[in-house]
Amino acid sequence: MAENKISQEHLEELQDSVSKINQVALEIGNIELRKHTLLHQGVELQGDLQKFQVKLEDKYGKVSINIQDGSFKSIEEEKSSE
Repeated sequence: MAENKISQEHLEELQDSVSKINQVALEIGNIELRKHTLLHQGVELQGDLQKFQVKLEDKYGKVSINIQDGSFKSIEEEKSSE
């Protein structure tokens, strides 16, 4: 009884297509892993910035700082009406 097989040319084309799809899936996984890492780094950097802002407020008070030249203006605190 003869085996049912596709031609060698079709088999190679099929294998190539599946290989390319697998490579794309692998790359997407790598991108997602990098994205996950960057998101964590972003959260950590935001936390560091918040700590630094507290340090600046302790030194200069409540101010708005121009990050281009370092100049700052005092921020008027709103008085709550009770």
